[in-house]
Amino acid sequence: MGMWIGRNRKARVSYGFDEIALVPGNVTINPNEVDTSFSIGKHTFQVPIMASAMDGVVDVQFAVAMGKLGGIAVLNLEGVQTRYENPEEVIGQIVKADKETATKLFQNIYTKPIQEKLITKRIQQIRKAGVKPVVSSIPQRAERFGKIAQDAGADIFIVQSTVSTVRHLSTEYKTLDIARFCKSMKIPVVIGNTVGYDATLEIMECGPSAILVGVGPGAACTTRGVLGLGVPQVTATCDCAAARDYFFKRKGKYVPIITDGGMSRGGDICKAFACGSDAVMIGSAFARSTEAPGKGYHWGMATPHANLPRGTRIRVGMAGSLKQILFGPAELDDGSQNLVGAIQTCMGSVGARTIRDFQQTEIIIAPSIKSEGKLFQMVQNVGMGSK
Repeated sequence: MGMWIGRNRKARVSYGFDEIALVPGNVTINPNEVDTSFSIGKHTFQVPIMASAMDGVVDVQFAVAMGKLGGIAVLNLEGVQTRYENPEEVIGQIVKADKETATKLFQNIYTKPIQEKLITKRIQQIRKAGVKPVVSSIPQRAERFGKIAQDAGADIFIVQSTVSTVRHLSTEYKTLDIARFCKSMKIPVVIGNTVGYDATLEIMECGPSAILVGVGPGAACTTRGVLGLGVPQVTATCDCAAARDYFFKRKGKYVPIITDGGMSRGGDICKAFACGSDAVMIGSAFARSTEAPGKGYHWGMATPHANLPRGTRIRVGMAGSLKQILFGPAELDDGSQNLVGAIQTCMGSVGARTIRDFQQTEIIIAPSIKSEGKLFQMVQNVGMGSK
């Protein structure tokens, strides 16, 4: 498999969202009669979309708003929400900073120690509002923060790093035993991020309730430029979905995969489901909501890294309310609003009643899908031609 890229060296061809299209089904369904729900452990959500654990996207207020609309917003336990009593002031500094000094400001802001009492406080604030708290941390802090989060009332705990594997080697710090951690937690654990078939299988053997898929595709992420790492999301999702299906056939346990990053419009999200995803995680689309703390700015979790930042602050602007982005009505022509409506309509068009049905959609390689017949849109920078 693969093609020659030089003497004695082969490379596999991989695909991203812009290079494929979905084929309409032989049977179509009323979009109002499809089921978009998905589950993590015992928890079921009607909106199969998660808001990324990024400080410009999710704070307590946003998490509450997202939860009440039927989705999930992940609060980053490594971010400003748990480092500062008044995170709004800090985010205000980030928003006002010029681009020449933004990264240095990030590095200074994120050196302030995490306060464990704030972890408990933020989780309880979300729970008090009647929403299921979902939080994340890096592997090195997962054991400590996982216990705190669980005791504070969190419903789901996510362990997230640039690349997650079962066999992480280090003599400098204690590595996380994923299997032991998943077994010790009383709430569902989600592990991320990965892009490979074998790595996904190994992680599933450890007992997580879901797995995040994607390395470097996010709008504010520069991992692919800084490190050269990444697999386009179509191929990554298909590979990890194949691992999930094999694991289910062998063990009888279904472990959902969540495509994380690289999607800002309804069409990309629909393609992720067709490639095998059970849910998606997005950041930039929600950073554009009026409820997002970044007020039109967006930055990744690895942006403030002390030695090797792998992200940048970008301006995404403000497109509308969170409800409008999820459910419409759409006032923009670029596919960034009414994301749930796009999923329902696409499911109806391919004849899928459930997300599991959606995963069986016929896919074609179509590198001209965005440009075919769209000359006027591209020249006028509208619709599918908008940046």
